[in-house]
Amino acid sequence: MSRKFCVAPMMNWTDRHCRSFMRLISDTAILYTEMITSGALLYGDADYHLQMDEDESPVALQLGGSDPKELAKCSNLVDKYDYSEINLNCGCPSDRVQNGMFGAVMMKNAKLTAECVSSLLNSSQLPITVKHRIGVDDFDSYEFLCDFIGTVSDVGCKTFIIHARKAWLQGLSPKQNREIPELNYDRVYQLKNDFPDLEIVINGGISSIEDSINHLKVLDGVMVGREAYTNPYFLAEVDQRIYGLDKPVIKREEIAEKFCIYIDNEMRKGTKLHAMTRHMLGLFRGVKGAKRFRRYLSENAYSANASIDVLYKALSKTEGAT
Repeated sequence: MSRKFCVAPMMNWTDRHCRSFMRLISDTAILYTEMITSGALLYGDADYHLQMDEDESPVALQLGGSDPKELAKCSNLVDKYDYSEINLNCGCPSDRVQNGMFGAVMMKNAKLTAECVSSLLNSSQLPITVKHRIGVDDFDSYEFLCDFIGTVSDVGCKTFIIHARKAWLQGLSPKQNREIPELNYDRVYQLKNDFPDLEIVINGGISSIEDSINHLKVLDGVMVGREAYTNPYFLAEVDQRIYGLDKPVIKREEIAEKFCIYIDNEMRKGTKLHAMTRHMLGLFRGVKGAKRFRRYLSENAYSANASIDVLYKALSKTEGAT
């Protein structure tokens, strides 16, 4: 599985409907689930959290947790589905995650993180990867980062997805943690130089195919988050320009037409219209009528009795859509 281009795990965004929509745009991008906690899988409705459409693949599952035994049990559940990878979240700075003693706080305990990774590797046949920051709070030296990666890689982890900002666990919201700490791409580049045998994927502030191509001159992969969600047509050239596939670039109206078929099938199963259309609000960004499209969907898709006709009417307000 090539991780040259990945779409980041994003809470409340990258659910199965979002991933099905994005898969219509790119055949090759690796898609990630929202972070799913070990407690949600072990004590909640595991199938609700893990269900996926057969056309979504390749999809990586991101887990949040810090108990090696619980994570092993989760991996046994995950193996029943068609996921391509299990990713351990060591980068989220939210209060909820901190209270559960996982996410970015895991970087302060490389030994525990290594135990969690080892447990996952021993209990699953899937690749196990780690997503983390370049530092956390005042633990932000290059030596600290190298020690974390060295300790975790020693147990067998070969892929590290690195958000090129450090995390502040106090004083900044998750949104601020994605924007305020300074990006340091050079530090991630240095890691690839010092750990040449590891797969290093960079995340943070990447907003164009050109940015991605430049990072790929040094690193093994890129991961794009908010830009891919708010401007999903960004993904339309990934197959051609990142993976070198000889195929035409899909048109926006073709994506919309295919997603209408998906939405119609899902609504027959009881899925609400807005649960799916919310993910396509940015599809026509930059196209005449895009604001009218977004406004109409936003105002009408949440109606309790909203039918797929709402989407058709919204599309009619966008020039070039069908």
